Amino acid sequence: MKAWKVGGAVRDALLGRPDSDVDWVVTGTTPEAMRAAGYLPVGRDFPVFLHPVTHQEYALARTERKTAPGYHGFVFHADPGVTLEEDLQRRDLTINAMAQDEAGTVIDPYGGQRDLQARLLRHVSPAFTEDPVRILRVARFAARFVDFQVAPETQALMQQMVNAGEVDALVAERVWQELSRGLMEAQPSRMFDLLHHCGALVRLIPEIAADWSSDEPETVRWRQAIDRAARWELPLPARFAVVTQRLSGFEPAADTTASPAALSTLCERWRIPTDCREVAELVVRECDTLCLDAVMDAEQRVQLLDRCDAWRRPERFELLLQACECIARTEGSSPNRWQAASFARWRLAGVHAAAVDTGAVAARAAAQGLRGPQIGSAIHDARVLAVAGDLNDEVND
Repeated sequence: MKAWKVGGAVRDALLGRPDSDVDWVVTGTTPEAMRAAGYLPVGRDFPVFLHPVTHQEYALARTERKTAPGYHGFVFHADPGVTLEEDLQRRDLTINAMAQDEAGTVIDPYGGQRDLQARLLRHVSPAFTEDPVRILRVARFAARFVDFQVAPETQALMQQMVNAGEVDALVAERVWQELSRGLMEAQPSRMFDLLHHCGALVRLIPEIAADWSSDEPETVRWRQAIDRAARWELPLPARFAVVTQRLSGFEPAADTTASPAALSTLCERWRIPTDCREVAELVVRECDTLCLDAVMDAEQRVQLLDRCDAWRRPERFELLLQACECIARTEGSSPNRWQAASFARWRLAGVHAAAVDTGAVAARAAAQGLRGPQIGSAIHDARVLAVAGDLNDEVND
């Protein structure tokens, strides 16, 4: 039995980047021997174990054979005769197909170090085409390694995979896993650029694909806002909302829970988590109104806070403000200081309106003989007064 450090940990060490999670490949052993040595089996599709002390993942060296379209269409083979080189050959990119032994020697049978120096994302072998998730992974790595380019031959394989319909077999969980990780990288627009150029974007997210490559100023600012969200280190729900900000088609309804049709379709297709979906819906519905801050009175402000349920969901309201401020600050080339001030006013309005003692207001209203909706109106009026006080203080200043 011999263990080799593999994948991202080797790559990132050679790049001088912060340590990645460490994964290991084990050769010359069996699942029974691993369990006997105290390793905990966790792999569902192929033999993967957790180290009894470090809890790092140790996978038996394996090969794979494509048996059906899509991500799950593989048969894996692992036994003591599978070599390290055979295991590395099945990996996606050369920069991820390196290993390191206990002495620190790098095993690089497919030119990963060469491609690191050349700043290239290059596939290891033609087997790359067998797994459509690799299209998303390459796009995600493009968003992370912003000075790397995709090798032309790899770009061609990705286009072939799209044309063959491989991306149509992707499952929602893996699509969102890769897209969400890409959104949290340094320059997420590169992920969408690469997906667009290989033809995958229109298959995966047609709602944004039509406008992605446009040179219209509004589209350029949209792409810039996506990368600004990354520079500002916004949480994932806010970043997703910036991406989907242009999905219009709001369907009026008797209540305020109706969501944009295009956004709903996208979220249902890829099973977008509720927190991301809710913030995105609020941005599509309320961002333009938030940016009208300068002409809004206290009553209009409280109405918006009501619509956003800012009293019970202040964290979600803050995510809305972060996303909208990112969008607004990207408009034009000026710092737009009035916009920065406007979002500060919204935060202050939310804090002061939420600070109203609704229990005391309700008790006074009840003592006056008010009931039901009348008490609700009294609470609303108290919040309007609190917000109006903020506006009056600004005028007096």
